[in-house]
Amino acid sequence: MAEITAGLVKDLREKTGAGMMDCKRALAETGGDIETAVDWLRKKGLAAAAKKSGRVAAEGLIGVASVPARAAMVEVNAETDFVARNETFQHFVETVTRIALHVGEDVEAILAAPFPDTGRSVAEELTHLVATIGENMTIRRARVLSVKQGVVATYVHSALKPGLGKIGVLVAVESSSELAGLEVLGRQVGMHVAATRPEALDTDAVDPAALERERAVLSDQARASGKPEAIIEKMVEGRIRKYYEEVVLLEQVWVHDGESRVKAVVQKAGARLTGFARFQLGEGIEKQSGDFAAEVAAAAGV
Repeated sequence: MAEITAGLVKDLREKTGAGMMDCKRALAETGGDIETAVDWLRKKGLAAAAKKSGRVAAEGLIGVASVPARAAMVEVNAETDFVARNETFQHFVETVTRIALHVGEDVEAILAAPFPDTGRSVAEELTHLVATIGENMTIRRARVLSVKQGVVATYVHSALKPGLGKIGVLVAVESSSELAGLEVLGRQVGMHVAATRPEALDTDAVDPAALERERAVLSDQARASGKPEAIIEKMVEGRIRKYYEEVVLLEQVWVHDGESRVKAVVQKAGARLTGFARFQLGEGIEKQSGDFAAEVAAAAGV
């Protein structure tokens, strides 16, 4: 049996595009014979899946799931919107989201977890799904929130089915109040977050670098007025308060009445928000533009 060297693994990766650990396993299973290892990877669907791994996956689904006092949200991407309507893909997203409830929000931990009733890990099941459906897919990110007393409410905007959609929100509400009322409040806050896209829970949580950039811009704008520095300082502080009202959840105007502050609504309910998360499908992914029909024709050589 040939020694499984780093160079051999590298050669197999270059031939197939498969992952390093899959290549090492293939070489171990085939006695270090690289051509047989290529066939082993192809039979497992790993080489076919790897060839798709460079393609942009910005579609897919956001999944949310909850148990008492805890909720999880996961984004699973695919290449086209058609996959979101595939029942097998939907089942995968639902299952992965439930797994995240138990293993946490670290994507590597989720990928390493067993996928129920398959004998495969989540990573292996994902590879199998890629080979079966024929599109690149990735588990992009996950978030898990929990509370000691209260609820973690979930909201999915324009849900494809319960717990699955393209915008998902988690809201952690701490309180000793009756849970049904907290769920209603949490869902209302979730709808608010989906609409307003806050960047921080409270003023203390605002990114210091972002705040400093904003303050610098506002200072330059104020100085252009030619007013004294004492006046400029007051102008900047006033505009910083306005900035907080735009990006801080608790400082925002409640979308449900257009008048109250979110913090006032929450306080009136005898509750406290301790965290939130908002996922929008594909946000931040640079999507490739092009004519899909033309791509198919080019691939077919017509």
